[in-house]
Amino acid sequence: MPDKFVIAPSILSADFLHLGDVLQTCKSAGADWIHIDVMDGHFVPNLTMGPFIVRHCRRGTDLPLDVHLMVEKPENLIEAYAKAGASRLTVHVETCPHLHRTLEDIKALGCNAGVTLNPATPASSTFPVLHMVDLVLVMSVDPGFSGGTYIPEMVGKVAEIRRKLDEIGSSAWLEVDGGITPKTLPEMKAAGATAFVAATAVFKHPDGIAKGIASLRDTINNA
Repeated sequence: MPDKFVIAPSILSADFLHLGDVLQTCKSAGADWIHIDVMDGHFVPNLTMGPFIVRHCRRGTDLPLDVHLMVEKPENLIEAYAKAGASRLTVHVETCPHLHRTLEDIKALGCNAGVTLNPATPASSTFPVLHMVDLVLVMSVDPGFSGGTYIPEMVGKVAEIRRKLDEIGSSAWLEVDGGITPKTLPEMKAAGATAFVAATAVFKHPDGIAKGIASLRDTINNA
């Protein structure tokens, strides 16, 4: 299990009119990664960021870009996102009929490889590839839109995957995304999560981005 806990602001809730400033504020406030949600309007009911956005984020920050591909046929897109500057690419078990090959292709492109699953998909669906991934992402909301309803039952899924990662001696990050706030983060940390994606808690914080990140960091340190 990593000895550090990561905060990854999700720019899905950011002000895109001032994206460069947003990225710099996140870094100055202590963010570890920038999380980028890619949605195709088919696998999830929303359409968001293409390689063009990733390329501009890469120009705007030297923080790792944590790119989550919520798309059908991600194997057709991974090269474009890798070339745009993604540090890691995470794909869904539900959309990858040849998951081992897709993860191998991600690594061959020079990116860290991640696997993720929707809330209704059992944790065991990730087990065949845990030995080869750098990150496992557990969605704690139904994906598609920022501000979704947190699903507390996902704490158990995080704990189940944590046990399996520890069993095989994996150092992969165990990331959670969806409804992560100072209220929900402690139970996810206790279950074994090590990386926390937050959108609303950072970008909609009443006192600004820096305060949002600081509040999450204080929660991590005190949980």
